[in-house]
Amino acid sequence: MPAKMPLDNAIDMSLWQGRTDPEPGSDRWHQRIQPLTQGATPGCALLGFACDAGVARNQGRTGAAGGPAALRRALAPLAWHRHGSVYDSGDVRCEGDAMEAAQQALADRLAPLLDAGHLPIVLGGGHEIAYASWSGLARHLTDRETSPRIGIINLDAHFDLRDPRHVHSSGTPFAQIADDCIRRGWPFRYACLGVSRAANTQALFQRAEQLNVLVREDREFGAYRLDAIQRDLERFIVHCDHVYLTIDLDVLPAAEAPGVSAPAARGVSQALLEPLIEVIRDSGKLRLADLAELNPDFDLDNRTARAAARLVHLLTLNG
Repeated sequence: MPAKMPLDNAIDMSLWQGRTDPEPGSDRWHQRIQPLTQGATPGCALLGFACDAGVARNQGRTGAAGGPAALRRALAPLAWHRHGSVYDSGDVRCEGDAMEAAQQALADRLAPLLDAGHLPIVLGGGHEIAYASWSGLARHLTDRETSPRIGIINLDAHFDLRDPRHVHSSGTPFAQIADDCIRRGWPFRYACLGVSRAANTQALFQRAEQLNVLVREDREFGAYRLDAIQRDLERFIVHCDHVYLTIDLDVLPAAEAPGVSAPAARGVSQALLEPLIEVIRDSGKLRLADLAELNPDFDLDNRTARAAARLVHLLTLNG
């Protein structure tokens, strides 16, 4: 029997506010989203991860714990174009530096959502979210498959492959996942798109090469090269049974996303990322997605929150 979903009876639906229009077919997100209840029809389930302890450990700009609320506010007024249901399933909150406990709590919430057939989209929070998301997906698949081929696609300026033997942080999740794959005897399949050479050391590039990571740097992105990157991504997905998409908003240029823990000097524009996200969304293999590093303390005119909301909107359009 599948585990029951642990539901938060204090889901704050007051964040979902916006204008209403009288014309039929004029609904917006705040009018259609529902609090998650036990036995709800499978749909898209939003889950917040109010944590930036990993950012603090990584010596970044803290404030991403406020990201889930800011993202909900930005999503609320967007036009509704989805056929299926979307649910708010509340937040997991990190107390102080208790990052590992928060990651465990998020995994505990994600696995039952996946068991129930929902597509979870996790709203971060620092990029330590990735190890928690992976742990929830791995738990969901453990009793179903012997050696699942999970493709991790990270849109990010950083590899986040730092050595986890020193300290776990927002800079170590994919190295932790690689270690977990070794323990489980699972293949490690990782694509990192939008990497900044200036923001990653030689050691990290070497680590990525050792792990056979699909790497595309920010400087490779351009309208004339997008088709080639898209084909690389499609080939990567073909050899996966399941896809986990994680988007670190610092992959965007600082002008588009100033409210992140580590703003990008160059970045990859949202216009170039959206076609790749559509490929992932439409692959039929997407099981889980998260967005990381939204830091409303440093946002300007809610630019970053609006960009993140548009990405969530895009991810849910085919439902």
